[in-house]
Amino acid sequence: MALTPRHQTSDAWTSAAIDSLGASLDAAIHDAGVPGGVLAVGQVALPADPVSRPPSDRPPSDRLPTDRLPTDRLPTGRPPTRAVSGRGILGPECGAAVPDGHTRYDMASLTKVVATWPLIGRAVRDGLLDPDEPLRTYLPDAPAPGRDLTTRHLMTHTSGMLPSTGLARYQLSGRSLLDHLCAEPLVDVPGARHRYIDRGFILLGLLLPIIRNRPLHELAAEFWQELGLDSTCYGPLARSARVAPTEARLAGAPRTWGIPHDPSAALLGGVAGHAGVFSTAADLATFAEHLLTPANPLADWFESSRQPAIAVEPGLLRGLAWIVTADGTAAYHHGYTGTSLYLSPPTGRYIVLCTNAVYHGWQRTRLAPVRDLALRTLTS
Repeated sequence: MALTPRHQTSDAWTSAAIDSLGASLDAAIHDAGVPGGVLAVGQVALPADPVSRPPSDRPPSDRLPTDRLPTDRLPTGRPPTRAVSGRGILGPECGAAVPDGHTRYDMASLTKVVATWPLIGRAVRDGLLDPDEPLRTYLPDAPAPGRDLTTRHLMTHTSGMLPSTGLARYQLSGRSLLDHLCAEPLVDVPGARHRYIDRGFILLGLLLPIIRNRPLHELAAEFWQELGLDSTCYGPLARSARVAPTEARLAGAPRTWGIPHDPSAALLGGVAGHAGVFSTAADLATFAEHLLTPANPLADWFESSRQPAIAVEPGLLRGLAWIVTADGTAAYHHGYTGTSLYLSPPTGRYIVLCTNAVYHGWQRTRLAPVRDLALRTLTS
């Protein structure tokens, strides 16, 4: 009897998924001007008879990360399956070089879930931060109205802060960026409406060094090292065929390459809570395997973060940082440069997409078919 997609063996599903997604990415390369990209598809081994309770019914200490699970051990004793496929080229600057699982890409807004979100989880775990306490608890000198927002508001994109990032307006003002962000008037009542913005995660990226008394890039580097994400880092990176170039912002000027494509992250020296991280498909796959591995403390934080906070659009809701499907089968996040990370906790499956789709300027339709197929592949 033929296996349905949901009941395929892990190897069969991984093989079928990488083939279909690879064909879709090839179409984006040939028809939409994407230089190339890398796909990683995999599945972790889940317990044969899992016992679970809704996160809201579990004690808070159970829902937060407490330690690290080694990357090479799963509760079942079976390693995860993984397939990686590089397509196209990095860009004309790199000749005919084909990207692979170790090519570094600008993660753009995947920074929010690869850096800021897990570091917030650790701060919660260590009792340094309560997601529902106002920011004035930790930033007593911060001005209103921002001082009255909570970390939960910022992580669920319900803060009501200005939708336009535009940090350049604050240059040479003599006032701290944190004060500027908190002093700006709100455009919505906090908690009332979902509006995806960068300002909330920029503010979280400024908060973390204050409560930890360490720079954001050091906190992130320590976290990535513990998880074995050896190629994940904040820039700048040297221009080479191991780093995918992005957009040329000015005709005749050097292309953005090894520095953040995001202008606000670049203005912040490349280290920010919303953008600035570079990583590889292989590292994102390892990160996904941590999140999906039962009994992994990081998976506990992921589970509690998937609880829906507010509707985004029909069938999609926002948790803490992550978009979640209404049926709970998937959580995902995108990066503006052409990156995506999809995870399905019920099946242990994940899909990673790394591209430099902004190479010729951004057009949302370039990757739409690939991204739509990725979500369908994961949830069908």
